[in-house]
Amino acid sequence: MIYLSLFAISFLAATILPFSSELMLAGLIATSNYDNLLLLIVASFGNILGSVVNWYLGFYSRNLTTKKWFPFKETQIERSSKWFDKFGKWSLLFAWVPIIGDPLTLAAGLLRVKFKEFLILLTIGKVSRYFIIYYFI
Repeated sequence: MIYLSLFAISFLAATILPFSSELMLAGLIATSNYDNLLLLIVASFGNILGSVVNWYLGFYSRNLTTKKWFPFKETQIERSSKWFDKFGKWSLLFAWVPIIGDPLTLAAGLLRVKFKEFLILLTIGKVSRYFIIYYFI
């Protein structure tokens, strides 16, 4: 059950919702009651999958960004688009960074970044972040 909870928190943390998967992962690793490798895999998979949802939202809903219910504000999209324009697809390595990371994945979809490139760069960044947390705990 704890792995499912970690997956859910990690997934939601990759959306605009204010969750912190890093704190949960660090706490679970610190308790030493669970398989650390499995914790890393579950957290990474959940967080990556949440960002993939953002990419699909961006890719398939370009005309929906003005709707009130849309999960990202126009200012967040503009800020992420500027960041993305400045640093290109390599900025996806930093999709884990709070505040800019989630809209950055949406901007990647809006700007039609190839899914394969998106997934590779995103995975490198997010798994590296979790691995660093594991290493320092």
